[in-house]
Amino acid sequence: MPFTRALGLTTGVLALSLGGCSVTMNDYGVASATPSSPASPATAAAEPQRSKNVILFIGDGMGISTITAARIYAGQKLGKQGEEHVLPFENFDNVALVKTYNTNAQVPDSAGTATAMHSGRKTRIGMLGIGPEANNGDCLAGEQHHLPLLGEEVKERGLALGIVSTTRLTHATPASVYARSTDRNWEDDTGIPEDQRGFGCRDIALQLAEADFDVALGGGRSSFFGDARGGRRGQTDANLPADWAARTGGTYVEDAASLATAPGDRPVLGLFSGSHMTYMVDRPAETAEPTLTDLTAAAIARLVSDPEGYYLMVEGGRIDHAHHSGQAGYALEETVEFARAIQYAIDNTDPAETMILVTADHSHVFTIAGYPQRGNPILGHVVPPNATNEVGGEPTLAADGKPYSTLGYANGPGAVTGERAVPETDIAARQQATIPLGSETHAGEDVALYANGPGAQRVRGVIEQNLIYDIIRAAYGWAD
Repeated sequence: MPFTRALGLTTGVLALSLGGCSVTMNDYGVASATPSSPASPATAAAEPQRSKNVILFIGDGMGISTITAARIYAGQKLGKQGEEHVLPFENFDNVALVKTYNTNAQVPDSAGTATAMHSGRKTRIGMLGIGPEANNGDCLAGEQHHLPLLGEEVKERGLALGIVSTTRLTHATPASVYARSTDRNWEDDTGIPEDQRGFGCRDIALQLAEADFDVALGGGRSSFFGDARGGRRGQTDANLPADWAARTGGTYVEDAASLATAPGDRPVLGLFSGSHMTYMVDRPAETAEPTLTDLTAAAIARLVSDPEGYYLMVEGGRIDHAHHSGQAGYALEETVEFARAIQYAIDNTDPAETMILVTADHSHVFTIAGYPQRGNPILGHVVPPNATNEVGGEPTLAADGKPYSTLGYANGPGAVTGERAVPETDIAARQQATIPLGSETHAGEDVALYANGPGAQRVRGVIEQNLIYDIIRAAYGWAD
C-alpha cells in the first residue's frame, strides 16, 4: 500500500480547522499548516517550559528493533536504500530508555505498562488502574486499591481529553486512560466471572460510557451493544453509546464521513469496527474506516479549541497484534502509519506549547539478523555485500542449504518444525521463528522514549516507565 496515499478525512479536517494558514504537503504525504507569521526561534525559546498540551503516542509493541526495521522499510518505500531514512520522531532532541517490567513480571503486558504511564505506579501484569497490592481478577480487593488516572485529573483540572487507538477502545492501552480493572479482559460484562459479580466492579466498556472525555475514537463496537448488535450479557437492547450521548450531549459516529460532519463543539465517541480496526495491509480501497492519521487529525482539530489545553493519547495498537501473529510486514505497515500520524501532529501543533512524547509500552522478540548488504529489501532474504557494492546477488545460504530472511522471531506461530522451508518474503508472510507458540510473545528489553516541546528536557537517561506520568504532569506544571 503506498506510503503517501490520499489523505481522505485528514484533508477535510484540515480545511475546516486551519483557517488563516497555508497548507503544504511534506514527504510523508501529510498536510501541514504554516502560520502566516510564525514566532521567531528567539521568541519560542523565551517561552516558559510549561506545556499547554501533551500528546502521548504509544506504539504498542514498537521496540527498538521494530523502529529500526520500520525506518528501513519506510525509506525503501520512498525509493531510498532505507538505512539512511529518518522517522519523524527520530528528529526529537530528547531521548531516554525506559524499563518496562511489571511488579510481578520480568516481561510485561500492555495493561501493566500503560497503567504505569497513566497512574505513576507500576502494577501487576494484566491489571488496569489498580495497585499491585490486589490480586489479578479479585474484584473486591481491586476496589480497595484504586490508582490515580491521568485521564481523570486532566478533566478535573479543566483540560480537554482525547483517546485514539486502532484497537478496541476497551483494550488495555486506551483503557488505561480512564478505567480500573483487576483483569484487562473484563472488556464487557460477559468477561466478568460469576464469582466476581456484585462487588462493585464495572466492565471496561461501561466505564468508558460513564467517563468524562471530549474525543474517543477507535474500534470495539460489539462491547457496547446488546444482542442485536453486540453481546452484552442479558441486555438485548443495551446501547451504551446512546446512553453516553444522552448524558453528555455528544455525538456517536461509526464511519469516517460521520466523524467529518459531527459538530465540533460537542464530545464525540467513534467506534469504527466491531473489534480491532483493519490492518493497513488489508484495508480495501473503499472503506468507511478512518486511518490512525485521520483519527489523530480529527482529535487535534477538536481538542485545540479548549482554552485550557488538552491531553491526547494516540495508540498504534495493531503493531503489537501483527508481531503476535509473526507477520513483520503487517507490523511495519502499522508502524509507518503510526509515524505518519506523528508527522501530522508535529506539523499541526505549536511546538512552543505542545509536548509530544513517542514511546512503546513494551517490545517483542523480533530480530534483524544476518549480514545483508546495504539497501537489501528489509522483508527479503539475506543477500551479502559484494566487492562492487551493487545491490543484488545470490542470497546467503544457511547450514541447511536454504536462504534465510533478515527478519525473524525468537518464538511464535512461524516456528520451524521438521525440514525448514524457504522463507516467504511478501508483505503477508509469516517470518520464521525458533520456539513454537500459538502467539509470539512480548520481550523484556528497554524501549525508547522520544520527546519534543516544553518539558521535553526531562526525558533523558534510563528511567522507570512510571516516570512518564511524572514527566507529563511536570510539563503541565502540576508536579507535586
